[in-house]
Amino acid sequence: MIISKLGLRNWRNFRDATVHLSDRVFIVGPNASGKSNLLDSIRFLRDIATPGGGLQRAISQRGGLSKIRCLAARREPDVQLQVDLALEPFGDVLWRYEIGIAQEVRGHRQPVLTHERVWNAGKLVLQRPDKDDGKDRLRLTQTHLEQISANTGFRDVARFFESIRYLHLVPQLLRHPESFQGPFAGDDPHGRNFLEVVAKTTEKTRRSRLLRIEKALREAVPQLKNLTDTKDEAGVPHLEAVYEHWRPNAGRQREDQFSDGTLRMIGLFWGLLDGDSPLLLEEPELSLHPGIVRRLPSLFNKIQSKRKRQILVSTHSWDLLSDKGIGGEEVVLLTPGPEGTKLELASGIDQIRRALDAGLSVADAALPRTEPETLSQLDLFS
Repeated sequence: MIISKLGLRNWRNFRDATVHLSDRVFIVGPNASGKSNLLDSIRFLRDIATPGGGLQRAISQRGGLSKIRCLAARREPDVQLQVDLALEPFGDVLWRYEIGIAQEVRGHRQPVLTHERVWNAGKLVLQRPDKDDGKDRLRLTQTHLEQISANTGFRDVARFFESIRYLHLVPQLLRHPESFQGPFAGDDPHGRNFLEVVAKTTEKTRRSRLLRIEKALREAVPQLKNLTDTKDEAGVPHLEAVYEHWRPNAGRQREDQFSDGTLRMIGLFWGLLDGDSPLLLEEPELSLHPGIVRRLPSLFNKIQSKRKRQILVSTHSWDLLSDKGIGGEEVVLLTPGPEGTKLELASGIDQIRRALDAGLSVADAALPRTEPETLSQLDLFS
């Protein structure tokens, strides 16, 4: 399944926004327009459905409902999310999940459900609040999505949300995880625990993936070969590779000696090969050479040709969006305004659609619209 439509009301930057999604999605917009927050709305549902998570924990991790609620919401107290799930883009909706959350007006001021609804093929299978919620209002502090005993009728939805992956690897955390003293995110999106994830993967799968990653890396890092995993005397997992140079015996290096770009490529390639669940990528172009970045859309397409996997990518990169294989229906354009950020498919904007039909790339047709009008005033030393 894929997320075929996403609706947000009073969620962070988005006062009231709905957008249809393809199986490959490129999210573009100015700085602070809400690209990360758009991806985070999907992570939020994942965090609710994940064992050990739940509604209260998902909201607490984000600083409370007041930090989530859109500043343009005015007197509307609730935050709402709606997600349609389908087998293919613009296909028939298999499942629809909808949730509304508000703050208690008195008492403990906990976040509570204003509603939770689920449809299966157009038939309503869950409607909350129900009569049991009316007898015990404390029940509204939890979703049925997070409760195994309550989500029997729509467990496919819970498992789908739970499977969602988010990746934004930070090379410094991978090199020196012990130096990071802050709270640890359970899904480890920034790579602090990446080496342990690699080490815990079954040997056959691990060897196969590292071999495929090595072959890809050798195109970008010609001196690198023999990428493998190893452990030191204390049993701590590492990645190790051989770098060929002028000496007859090439030198071995571990991950703390790899470049930022090499580490980000390893994390990206591993994430793409790891399963078939939806993958959320935050600016994968960081630290990578433009020539590599230009190849990422076709790489995503190759992965998807072998397994049905939805990939959603936030990006500022001209090089990434210069691939003329990217269609306007795959690009979500964010436009901020005083009443919140608007979501539009690039294919739905006449000027962009005509430019794409004329043979221009998304980089040429859509990216200039994300540039602030006053950017020329940024020269601090004029």
